[in-house]
Amino acid sequence: MANATADIGLIGLAVMGENLVLNMESHGFTCAVYNRTTAKVDEFVNGRGAGKKFVGAHSLKDFVASIKRPRKIMMMVKAGKAVDDTIESVLPYLEAGDILIDGGNTHFPDTSRRMKSLKEKGIRFIGSGVSGGEEGALKGPSIMPGGEESAWPEVKPIFQAIAAKVKDTDGSEAACCDWVGPEGAGHFVKMVHNGIEYGDMQLICESYNLLKDLCGMAPAEMSQVFGKWNKGVLDSYLVEITTDILAFVDPETGKPMVDVILDTAGQKGTGKWTVDSATENGVPLTLIAEAVFSRCLSAQKAERVAAAPLLAGPTAQPVADKAQFVADVEMALYAAKIVSYAQGYALMAAQAKANGWTLNNGGIALMWRGGCIIRSAFLGKIKEAFDKNPSLVNLLVDPYFAGELGKAQAGWRRVVGAAAASGIPLPAISSALAYYDGYRTARLPANLLQAQRDYFGAHTYERLDKPRGEFFHTNWTGRGGTTTSKAYNV
Repeated sequence: MANATADIGLIGLAVMGENLVLNMESHGFTCAVYNRTTAKVDEFVNGRGAGKKFVGAHSLKDFVASIKRPRKIMMMVKAGKAVDDTIESVLPYLEAGDILIDGGNTHFPDTSRRMKSLKEKGIRFIGSGVSGGEEGALKGPSIMPGGEESAWPEVKPIFQAIAAKVKDTDGSEAACCDWVGPEGAGHFVKMVHNGIEYGDMQLICESYNLLKDLCGMAPAEMSQVFGKWNKGVLDSYLVEITTDILAFVDPETGKPMVDVILDTAGQKGTGKWTVDSATENGVPLTLIAEAVFSRCLSAQKAERVAAAPLLAGPTAQPVADKAQFVADVEMALYAAKIVSYAQGYALMAAQAKANGWTLNNGGIALMWRGGCIIRSAFLGKIKEAFDKNPSLVNLLVDPYFAGELGKAQAGWRRVVGAAAASGIPLPAISSALAYYDGYRTARLPANLLQAQRDYFGAHTYERLDKPRGEFFHTNWTGRGGTTTSKAYNV
């Protein structure tokens, strides 16, 4: 086809889509663009895209015809029905072997469903997580593709060209993009990424609260603390932007910007999906769950304001040794962050097992090291851990991270104790410590819990002096029978 000049097409010229195609074009690719509101196409082609290698289309038929075979079409539209509608509308113009890519924040079961359905029609489908926000999309995002693997060689040159680049453990430059796995694996890994992002943000907010309430620090002073932390083990994008945020002054009032923002947080659902997946797989994702519920609690602003004068609690006691406490908060934030990633990776392992996927854990850490919201130097150590032991059961038992937690935990415990004594909520930092203590405890009190279940419901129990897998029941009251409940685990 003489007029098929585009290397790739993109549907959806909102913030992420617009910046992604600008990124692609800057790396030498000709891009076809289409938007449901066609005026947006003209606005883009004559605006930010003026003089560049873009092919604007006012109809899906012309859009598809302008792309070289096998056609590669990336959709950057709202997750849910909009994706299905877009697929339905473009499908009549596609041919066997063409590739559709969903680059939005889609729930991974939907991606698996779409891939299977489109495969029956001869269309190859990729569900790809894209992280990094507006700046990342333009300058180099983290890209997490999964789905129909035969499509990967076709899109790999484009995706790896536009992705962020980092130094691998061997010193070579690596793209923050590689094949994740089949079906919805790409979107699943992006979902867990977002869950860890929820956890990281909550941990940073709790650290800010401690410095404010127990150290009496103003935002400008806290900005200096976070800036110092960003040069050490906490070197990361979120700590970096927190440094900037705390230093920013509201031009209207002259007050620190953070002090004029209402304390209610929003969420789009990926954190909830992560927690849902954890409960489905029986994985204790306690820190991320607390981060999700903390946003829910923050949204109950009116209730909290009404409850504040009614519910008793201690008065916050300023710390005696401010410098030591700041160092302790740094260690609490660092240790809890390790737990957050450990839980996220445990969830990925469980879902991969349930779906029969093989995930490259070290490769995922590398993909997250640049371009994305949770990028940090810390991820290099995670990649090293999985490179050394691909079957590592939990990040906490890697020798490096076990050692780091050993060094950090004294300060971590002091922080949790001080917060409890002063009535300052630390849902994420304290739940991380509880998980750590639970994971390192060889004998938990679940023996009593199982006895309770057997007492009221004849749910049976296993015995320490018998082989695993043998179940027993006790007639606790002398009035029960011998019938037991069928044993099963969620």
